Amino acid sequence: MPAPVILIIGTADTKADELLYLKNRVEHIGAVGRIMDVGVLGDPPFEPDYSKFDVAIAAGTSNADIIALGDENSAMTAQARGAAALARTLQEKGEIQGMLAIGGSMATDLALDVAASLPLGFPKCVASTIAFSPVLPPQRISPDVMMILWAGGLYGLNSLCKSVLSQAAGAVVGACQAVEMPQQLRPIVGMTSLGSSSLKYMLQLKPALEQRGYEVAVFHTTGMGGRAMEALAADRTLVAVMDFSLVEVSNHENGSVVSAGADRLENAGLAGVPQIVAPGGVSLMDFQTWAPPAQRLSGREIHTHNRLIACAQLTVNEKMQAARTIASKLSKAKGPSAFIMPLKGIDEWDKEGGPFHDPQGLQAFADTFRETVRDPVELHEIEAHINDPLFGHTALDIFDRWVGEGLIPEGSR
Repeated sequence: MPAPVILIIGTADTKADELLYLKNRVEHIGAVGRIMDVGVLGDPPFEPDYSKFDVAIAAGTSNADIIALGDENSAMTAQARGAAALARTLQEKGEIQGMLAIGGSMATDLALDVAASLPLGFPKCVASTIAFSPVLPPQRISPDVMMILWAGGLYGLNSLCKSVLSQAAGAVVGACQAVEMPQQLRPIVGMTSLGSSSLKYMLQLKPALEQRGYEVAVFHTTGMGGRAMEALAADRTLVAVMDFSLVEVSNHENGSVVSAGADRLENAGLAGVPQIVAPGGVSLMDFQTWAPPAQRLSGREIHTHNRLIACAQLTVNEKMQAARTIASKLSKAKGPSAFIMPLKGIDEWDKEGGPFHDPQGLQAFADTFRETVRDPVELHEIEAHINDPLFGHTALDIFDRWVGEGLIPEGSR
């Protein structure tokens, strides 16, 4: 295959040595490096392939006008808009096959926009001094971006940061050489779930949908999974969504760090993607096992899933508020929406005899949702648990009807 071209992004006035080192490393392992300068004020000591002036033009402005904005946040936001537009144009023309960005908080902020502008499967890597930091909101992180902590790399080259940068170079070049881009030979249905110890419907639904000629992508609703599905629904990569695990919605509303962002459960609807929704996991709120539980969780039933994540049961009032929030989000939908309410329970742990069995809270949730939801959202209440076969049959009946009505494209046999 031809040598992949890697777009290397950074502020060339302050990170010249680092950018040139990365160019050297990617070319040492058989790729071609092209540098995009996303600085604003200074002039680099070398000629980048894409200058700060090119980036400003791609943003529909000029470098002088960006400087005239007068503050660093506004300037870098404008520069990010140009960098993302230029990178997407290069990708669409087939002139680059991978992206590698470096920086501190400023350049990372910009790099996240660039990564988000590039399609799923396009190799993208960010070496950042704030990788894995809690300051990175989930809605800013694209579904398949690779990140590595740029340890010891705030200012100047040294043996520690070279080891990181060389790994980042190898990662993106290797990804270009190994990637199998999504072919989408079959229409893709997105489905949300937790592990099968909690929510089991995917075991029934995935093979049934595959038999109908669809590909099924199951997203783990622990923050980034829901974020990834939201991004793919927003750009209509998914032909339908079975959003049956909404714990990220209640998590976000109750201040949990296990969040997929404020717009969770909104993007499919706004894009007109048909969505079948159920409240799996909504009776719980996740938190880090390794951190002391918030004071407001004192006295509640706690389930420790592993050393990373635990969950606490919501109060009846919190469950009622979750119902109102879900109904409000569904009301924004521009495409077909259906909501399945399993009246016997919404996760494995709330069955009779389970640690989170709370029939009063479940009934309050169902009653509140019924009173709040508005047409044209379809409401399907079933006398079953979410893990019972009847739930899966109900979802498939709705899905098949929508296919018959032309709302969902037919599967590829």
